[in-house]
Amino acid sequence: MDKTVVVAVESLTKHPLYGKYVKKRVKYMAHDEKNECGAGDKVLISETRPMSKLKRWRVKEIMEKAK
Repeated sequence: MDKTVVVAVESLTKHPLYGKYVKKRVKYMAHDEKNECGAGDKVLISETRPMSKLKRWRVKEIMEKAK
């Protein structure tokens, strides 16, 4: 997948019955125009027009590069 990155967004939600906090993860396919994102980078994504069947987000900026 050229110019495409998969971004995982994690959030903590409280279970309605048991009260325990549970991690939920959603994966988004985002468009990376310059192919500069790497594995482990923290990025900011924004919603955009549909670019393909699953790709509706684009990388706005790279917040932190992976070490």
